[in-house]
Amino acid sequence: MSILDIAVGESLPPLTRPPISQEQLRRYAEASGDHNPIHLDEEAARRVGLDGVIAHGMLSMAFLGQFITQQVSAIPDAYLTHLHVRFNGMVRPGDVLTCQGTVQERTRTNDGREHLSIACRIENQNGNAVTSGEAVVSLPQ
Repeated sequence: MSILDIAVGESLPPLTRPPISQEQLRRYAEASGDHNPIHLDEEAARRVGLDGVIAHGMLSMAFLGQFITQQVSAIPDAYLTHLHVRFNGMVRPGDVLTCQGTVQERTRTNDGREHLSIACRIENQNGNAVTSGEAVVSLPQ
């Protein structure tokens, strides 16, 4: 099902991500230039009272962006005009994350393009919201 077919108030198909591995954290750190050992090494993180939640939280915010991008990428000439993401809670190593979204509003601009406002959230396996956001997608005429 495409976002073109979803009415206001309806949900987008959810996207689930399995737990992040230590190797994925290492690749993320390498790609982002974040080489802080606390974000990569669980033992180093525990020594200072952390458990790798910082990097996992950043990845959860990126996952929300991936969820929206996946919705838009299948539609020719559609694009993301706005994405606002907030980190709401701790994402711990081993968490399974599920991203969900609901179409909040459909508007039409003077040039004939339709804009969809989408409210999104990521929940862990316990149903706790860990990341939330809003996106606006511009659809072709």
